[in-house]
Amino acid sequence: MAGVQPGQGRRILVIEPMGAGLGLVRVGRELGFDIVVATFNGDDRVISADDLALAELVVQVDTNDEAALTEIAVDLHARRPFTAILPGFEFYVDVVARLADRLGLPGLPAASVLALRDKAVMRERAQAAGLRVPRHVRATSRAELLAAAEVVGFPAVLKPTDSAGSVHVSRVDGTEELLQRYEFMTSDPRTDLGRRLDGKVLLEELVAGPEVSVEGYVTGDEVVIVSVTAKLLGPEPYFVEVGHIVQADLDPAVRADVESYVDELCRALRLTTGPFHCELRLRPDGPVLIEIGARLPGGHIADLVELVTGVSLPRVMLAAYTGLDLDQVAALGTPKVKCAGLLGFTATGERFSGAHGLDELRDSPDVLELQVYVRPGDPLPRPDDFRARLGHVIFHADSYAAALERWRAIEREVRFV
Repeated sequence: MAGVQPGQGRRILVIEPMGAGLGLVRVGRELGFDIVVATFNGDDRVISADDLALAELVVQVDTNDEAALTEIAVDLHARRPFTAILPGFEFYVDVVARLADRLGLPGLPAASVLALRDKAVMRERAQAAGLRVPRHVRATSRAELLAAAEVVGFPAVLKPTDSAGSVHVSRVDGTEELLQRYEFMTSDPRTDLGRRLDGKVLLEELVAGPEVSVEGYVTGDEVVIVSVTAKLLGPEPYFVEVGHIVQADLDPAVRADVESYVDELCRALRLTTGPFHCELRLRPDGPVLIEIGARLPGGHIADLVELVTGVSLPRVMLAAYTGLDLDQVAALGTPKVKCAGLLGFTATGERFSGAHGLDELRDSPDVLELQVYVRPGDPLPRPDDFRARLGHVIFHADSYAAALERWRAIEREVRFV
């Protein structure tokens, strides 16, 4: 019937939509789905009233309590069945797979989803498939960490096995620094979406080379590469992403090697449906895995990808989890710009007092979006993970080289103090 939306009559559950995951709620509403949002909606898991207003039903539950979440999802499904259950953030990819399996809904294989969340298991599976991974050892105590250092050597990278957003990822150059970082990691009272770190870590070699992320999706038996994103990182010892450019300017042979590597990786980890975000370091001998997530990319990368390629990754995800075709959800659109970039604003100090150059930047014809997250007087965050970003600007350019030049110019001209 003309005018019927593809989501009409279909009900979906989105668990804790945050960041890019909010796009699932917004696009889902546009497509006519009845949306149920499960959220803790407190502390560092707060969703705006405007976004919650898009849902047919909001269920408040501790989304980190799998038993409670499962009980509510099963009950809601019995009352009126869901067409799909989707993770609104990376932390919920595994629980969603188990819920979907229990309720007979589309999703990732519950038996193998651990490899898409636990970075140690991820590396072991990739290595078993013959793919390049960093030299690494997992550890759960100081003693195991010291033993790991004997194998990995220095410089090395210390990271939690199941966190996100570069939280507690840092370079270490010796035993004393390693133990200091581990002590801070395990005693840090801050949470990320209500979660504290459990002390399970990876120590791995520091892989030299530029960093990129590969955005794509799996449909049927095909791994589709949509774009390759150039990553711009803040100063070590941390690995905070302070900028992205889509698409990265890669030699065709390097691009082909990257695409082949990611294709094999998806198959090795049984990433069978939906979007993925894969981070790689490019060594002279080829790409090396940093991590892959069966999720939408964060940091507004999905917005950059849609601007440059026309592909809406949130729509791709909705299609994958609901069984609709990509054309039914209008996932494959028309590119709007040749190249797009993002710069994340950062600053050091105790409190934010203001910013210089924002008015001029806002009026620039190449600027598509500018946001500031802080107000004068707000305390400045630590500079060690994604929470260090104080705002961002999205801009477009005619080429990668022009985008990189513009990125550097904005970095010089705009100052947060």
